[in-house]
Amino acid sequence: MSSSLFHTLNISRQDILSRMSDLDVTSNNLANVNTAGYKASRSNFQEMLNQQLNEGSLLKNTQILTAQGNLRDSTNSLDWAIQGEGFFSVTLPDGTIGYTRDGQFGVDAELNLVTASGYPLVWDGTITEGMSNINISSEGNVTAFDETGASVAVGTVQLTRFPNPSGVTSYGDNIWLESDASGAAVAGAAGSENFGTISGYRVEQSNVDLAQEMTHIITLQRSFSMSIKAFQQTDTMISQAINIRKA
Repeated sequence: MSSSLFHTLNISRQDILSRMSDLDVTSNNLANVNTAGYKASRSNFQEMLNQQLNEGSLLKNTQILTAQGNLRDSTNSLDWAIQGEGFFSVTLPDGTIGYTRDGQFGVDAELNLVTASGYPLVWDGTITEGMSNINISSEGNVTAFDETGASVAVGTVQLTRFPNPSGVTSYGDNIWLESDASGAAVAGAAGSENFGTISGYRVEQSNVDLAQEMTHIITLQRSFSMSIKAFQQTDTMISQAINIRKA
């Protein structure tokens, strides 16, 4: 039997697996279209070669798209949005540092500034009992009203950037981690060279392009259907060839 049939079967199988993986990425983008600070991901494929024969493609990795999301106004003084390059740094349960663009913060029972998932913000400052109307300047200077109603400085928030921000890896909960591809994290003052500014009373929206993702998912469904048909037809041809040889 010609090996070309098995070769075609293998290409169809690999294409089915690749489409399924890409569908997972696209579905995750669609699920987070309304998630504050979320960055869409893109699938990167690599062509597979075997003895100079095309063996299909393989999902090599996923890459985040770092385009700025739209900013919407908020009535919450702890909604902070980054305009430009940079991430907020947060402390994860195991003590490592994670990075996020979601600046919807709150104050927990221990008066820590935390994300919606409860991860403490890494910053130089403290909140004390009785403080209210916590606000931030574009340069990251945090102020609040004390018990007497006076405005006092309570600390500063720095941003963190990467040589290749699209190389960070996903931790979950809208948190990203440093990787070899991203390069080492570099902290700096908001508004300084190569760092974005921070806007209070604003929320950065997801940068997912809904129309583009819907178009891509339709294309994936059609491609997946074609790969299934090619696999089934090739499998049928192989079965017929085996039966003919047995006869």
